Amino acid sequence: MSEVLPLAAPHADFDDWRWQLRHALTSAAQLAATLRLSADEFEGAKRAEQGGFPIAVTPHYLSLIAPDDPNCPIRRQVVPRLEESHTLAGDLVDPLGEVAHEVAPHLVQRYPDRALLLASDRCSVYCRFCTRSRMVGQGGGARSPAQLAPALQYLREHPAVTDVIISGGDPLVMSTERLVRLVRAVRDVSSVETIRLATRVPVTLPQRVTDELVAALRPLHPLWVMTHFNHPRELTEASRAACRRLADAGFPVMNQCVLLRGVNDDPATLTQLFKGLVRERVRPYYLLQMDPVRGTSHLRTPLAVGESIMEALQGRLSGIALPKFIVDTPGGFGKVPAGRSYVVSRKPGVTRFVSPRGVEVDYVDPVDPRDETDTVRRVESS
Repeated sequence: MSEVLPLAAPHADFDDWRWQLRHALTSAAQLAATLRLSADEFEGAKRAEQGGFPIAVTPHYLSLIAPDDPNCPIRRQVVPRLEESHTLAGDLVDPLGEVAHEVAPHLVQRYPDRALLLASDRCSVYCRFCTRSRMVGQGGGARSPAQLAPALQYLREHPAVTDVIISGGDPLVMSTERLVRLVRAVRDVSSVETIRLATRVPVTLPQRVTDELVAALRPLHPLWVMTHFNHPRELTEASRAACRRLADAGFPVMNQCVLLRGVNDDPATLTQLFKGLVRERVRPYYLLQMDPVRGTSHLRTPLAVGESIMEALQGRLSGIALPKFIVDTPGGFGKVPAGRSYVVSRKPGVTRFVSPRGVEVDYVDPVDPRDETDTVRRVESS
């Protein structure tokens, strides 16, 4: 693979997150001036400019891209391709049924106890596999307090919702003042117990995770950070420092990795990623089968690929490094775990498993001494 871009002497303001946002690449011409684009990439970028899902790549994330290699795993995540114009069987505009499950403007509820607050449509980087490409990057930016007031009122009126995920877009791209005001408004809903911030900022804009941001949010705990590393190359020193800063301030950090064709669809890559995350106190939470978003089939793997990867990782990675393999069922009907069953057979009181080493082992249920039938059955089966 080609070397990453030579940014050994970056701009003096490279570590300023606002500078990063102002200097993000947003056009086909800018991409072509920096990367040697293939014909498919250039055509895809032109189509994105002409009303498709927009382009944005921060200088930080750009620095991780191999300039000569269209198959670079970082590049595949953010540089448009002509395949985005293709719609195949199973592709959906809104794969998670968020529009159908919207209970108030900008508030989605798919489970009894939790809700998703879409606080902005802006991200620092627009990932080509984005589940919300139907609305992300459409120009509205952060939602105003007036726009979010009906959502907050819904939360107050529905105390069964105890967990709120603030997402978008990326809420951490907001100013600190606006973000804190929003999180405090959610925290002031007495029935809300936990708040999760869904963000890719530690990956694509780690400069945003400043001491000022962490200090401003810390009084609003319990706050969880749900982030989104997909490849070990994304674990730069700046990203590691961002994760450490969050963990040191008491933010549990969980990673939701999306399985992507040509990016991370092999056990070795994911092993390196998950171990690297654990070293920085980031818990690999989910390995997500990619949602069937319209125009992204070139990045989606068959379900069997993920199942095979998880089988290869089971028993070879520590439990704290091993995520669940999850399919978010199309239509918004909820997440389900996927993967092989390790149960070989069942009979009353005895379950036979095959271990990761290939050894078949019986697990015997405990006998209830009050159940004479159960005791007799165990004796007969022994």
